[in-house]
Amino acid sequence: MKKADKQLVMVAMGGHAFIGKGEKGTYEDHVRNSDKIAQCLMHLVDRDYDLVVTHGNGPQVGTLLRQNEMSRDELPDDPLDVLVAMTEGSLGYYMQQSLLNALRVREIRRYVVTVVTQVLVDQQDPAFDNPSKPIGPFLSKEEAEMRRDTLGWQIREDAGRGWRRLVPSPQPLKVVQRQMIRDAARAGHIVVACGGGGIPIKVDADNRYTGVEAVIDKDLTSSVLASNIGASLLIILTDVPQVLLDFGKPTERPLGAVTLEELEAYFDAGHFPPGSMGPKVEAVIRFLRSGGRRAMITNAANLKQAIEGRAGTHFVGRI
Repeated sequence: MKKADKQLVMVAMGGHAFIGKGEKGTYEDHVRNSDKIAQCLMHLVDRDYDLVVTHGNGPQVGTLLRQNEMSRDELPDDPLDVLVAMTEGSLGYYMQQSLLNALRVREIRRYVVTVVTQVLVDQQDPAFDNPSKPIGPFLSKEEAEMRRDTLGWQIREDAGRGWRRLVPSPQPLKVVQRQMIRDAARAGHIVVACGGGGIPIKVDADNRYTGVEAVIDKDLTSSVLASNIGASLLIILTDVPQVLLDFGKPTERPLGAVTLEELEAYFDAGHFPPGSMGPKVEAVIRFLRSGGRRAMITNAANLKQAIEGRAGTHFVGRI
């Protein structure tokens, strides 16, 4: 195929993809799991797709926050936007190394680049008045209240495991580096971008970009970026092979192929909880509404079969 005819595919995965169940998130864990991710993504490389990869960073940025907590008396803190940037760089490095090694084995002359990505948010977003995203380590109630009183944190008890800091999770509006990402992918390079949802920034009173203490949902950012760069397919990798209706109920059933209209009806009926499948389905809906043609949700183990139409949940936009 000519370059202009090649499909541009975006793959979005979570930060837990780098840390297996029961693992501590060591350097060795990240290397081993990024190698597995790279082998999975080779199914797309073998089909000669142009490729952009996005990822979460929840466990990794949580570790950095804990390091900040433990060293606060001796070392200066970094703000949350800087920690997001740090994880974009470190996780991008793991992915670059693994993908390049997988390409070398196949003797494929493609390169890999990580883009430390800024994402514009609206400083008037209601999320800033209602922080809802728990981050960082679990604390005792007394310690959390002390941080609330001394550092101005908003806090909440989380899942019966302790108290955590709450930060805003505003809506992503625009990926600043979108054209660079698109051009690099269209040139045949594999691009790793928008790690952790990207670095949230706003435009201040002096018309300058300024980082903000917030986190952006990585699936929603992936949807925005996929639309920005004209991706023909958005793939969201998660822990389950298919999207389920009536999850956990006797009437539970998997979804195979779904139109946008059907998906919107299921979403409005409350089938997809906010804390799990909800943001992923919302990301698919936004992508298809903005002109995207196809989307898919599956897990890494079934990616090859899903690409061939034999697994996963497939979504198509309005015809």
